[in-house]
Amino acid sequence: MRLSACNARVKRDLSYKARLSIRGKNWNPVTIGTTKLRRRSASHFHHPYKLLAPELAHLRTTLLNLLGSSHPSLNDIAQYYFLHPSKQLRPLLVLLFSRATNGLGRDWELKHWAAECEGAGGRTEELDRPLTRPDVLNDWNPHMPDHTASFESAFSIQPPTIPTPPPVFTPSSSTRDTSLFSSSDVLLPTQLRLAQIVEMIHVASLLHDDVIDKSPLRRGSASAPAAFGNKLSVLGGDFLLGRASAALSRLGDNEVVELIASVIANLVEGEILQMKEVHAPELGLVGTPRAGREGWNIYLKKCYLKTASLMAKGARAAVVLGGCKEGEVWKEVAYAYGRNVGIAFQLVDDILDYEAGEATLGKPGGADLQLGLATGPALYAWEEHPEMGPLIERKFEKEGDVELARDLVRRSSGVERTRDLALAHADKAREVLGLLPDSDAKIALEVLTERVVKRTW
Repeated sequence: MRLSACNARVKRDLSYKARLSIRGKNWNPVTIGTTKLRRRSASHFHHPYKLLAPELAHLRTTLLNLLGSSHPSLNDIAQYYFLHPSKQLRPLLVLLFSRATNGLGRDWELKHWAAECEGAGGRTEELDRPLTRPDVLNDWNPHMPDHTASFESAFSIQPPTIPTPPPVFTPSSSTRDTSLFSSSDVLLPTQLRLAQIVEMIHVASLLHDDVIDKSPLRRGSASAPAAFGNKLSVLGGDFLLGRASAALSRLGDNEVVELIASVIANLVEGEILQMKEVHAPELGLVGTPRAGREGWNIYLKKCYLKTASLMAKGARAAVVLGGCKEGEVWKEVAYAYGRNVGIAFQLVDDILDYEAGEATLGKPGGADLQLGLATGPALYAWEEHPEMGPLIERKFEKEGDVELARDLVRRSSGVERTRDLALAHADKAREVLGLLPDSDAKIALEVLTERVVKRTW
């Protein structure tokens, strides 16, 4: 496609839902979209998953193409958890924030142009194309184009090829003090791929967690370690992280790479923090359980590192891919929402470990106490029943400790107080959405804050 035709097509295809004039240094984004939203009746609220059901189904199907390997056993383990029903909460957050903010950022027109123009790097087929020659990558995937080098002879140097110059973006003549809000159904290929990447990273963490926690079940079926063994499960998780990293590099945005790479580091830091709580002596770590503020700070930090970080940074990365630049509020909204919803989600998860059974959770109930972990309900119970302290300090190791701890939680207000804390985080997540203009995606994000707290799964 010729450059002039490409620019013309993008400008023609940009159908804008609203024009929000933003002028002057005293603009207050809090006023955007709040009045109209309050007048909506409950019947207008959208089910978050139904709003994006076709996109989520497509992502799940095409994601498997990213996981192919020349080793059948690695193929099976890498795809294992993707073949069982899952919440897909992390991809959902990426797609909802993409739809809620596309068109708001200063570089939206550039990002939309890159998604349409051949050679600009943002089209779906270009995201599947390696940046490095396949015979150098040697990454076998039967679902992707492959021209790997033979290992039957020594590798010979190949003469470099002169790359084709990329097309040059020509911005429109619209004034810079106007933000254009695109039609709410626009999703860029880079954002769709990011949704797959965050799910790959999440599943990689599940594979590793199930090895560390010796979990027999996941999503209502045998866990990967139970089905394939610990070694293949660890290798499968590493393989997923490798494929996710390669896909991440092809998104072409350094800030997004930094955000998602830091998530992987956060997951490891969170696991170390949890291991310090349970296995401090054998790891040579110093870790003494403490009640009160210090214990809660450590617990909530772990909730962020192991759960909320991926939601918060994934949502922020989605907004960046939509053209949001430094100094614009949209990516701050995404991060604050994801962080608060993520912590609320984990708090409810810890409540369900006391309240729900195996059939509901798809994994054994009461697993946290069995692992020696004191989560929100137990920490609150400790404040009300000092006898919980010795149980936590010895990691519920003695016979009858787990049953006694569960009884102390039942006789305390631990579950109710943990739920109140989750509600406070969910309310804050809902509050920050007031900065966004009205859209179906914004309403779905609001509904999601309620569903996260009220969930029984």
